[in-house]
Amino acid sequence: MQPVHVQVLEYLSTCNRFSDTPAAVADYLGLTKGTVSQSIQVLERKDYLTKTADSKDGRVVHLALTELGTSFLDQIKPIDIFEQAQKMVDGKGFSTIETALNAVLVELQKANNAKSFGVCHSCVNFIEKDHYYHCKLTDLPLSRVDATKICREHVLLEDTNETCNAP
Repeated sequence: MQPVHVQVLEYLSTCNRFSDTPAAVADYLGLTKGTVSQSIQVLERKDYLTKTADSKDGRVVHLALTELGTSFLDQIKPIDIFEQAQKMVDGKGFSTIETALNAVLVELQKANNAKSFGVCHSCVNFIEKDHYYHCKLTDLPLSRVDATKICREHVLLEDTNETCNAP
């Protein structure tokens, strides 16, 4: 299941009868009609949604979640991760909006078990060694440029208020 498929299902679980059309899905998600059409076909084959012709205008198609689609959404929806993130950052007294937003992002990534893809200097594996930057994971030196680029092996600092040895 692709993320776009989940987005389609989530939208359909919350929209009203005037907004349950493929065109409305495309508008809401900012996707092309082709992408939405392909996604709807996949979801229909998996029995997550049904298509029904409008009773007054046969050219209009209405979409609805099936029981299986609703059940699937219920299973994959994490406990309100935004609420969890809010609880984790409440009362921390952040000095800047950037620090606060980074803290929220960290908590959301943790809740979703998402890779962080952050810049080296904000990674637990980044160290300054003999006045040079170094990656503990690869045991290789990092140039000043490397240390400011996004890394797929990035591991979030546990304490987002911790100051980094930023280049």
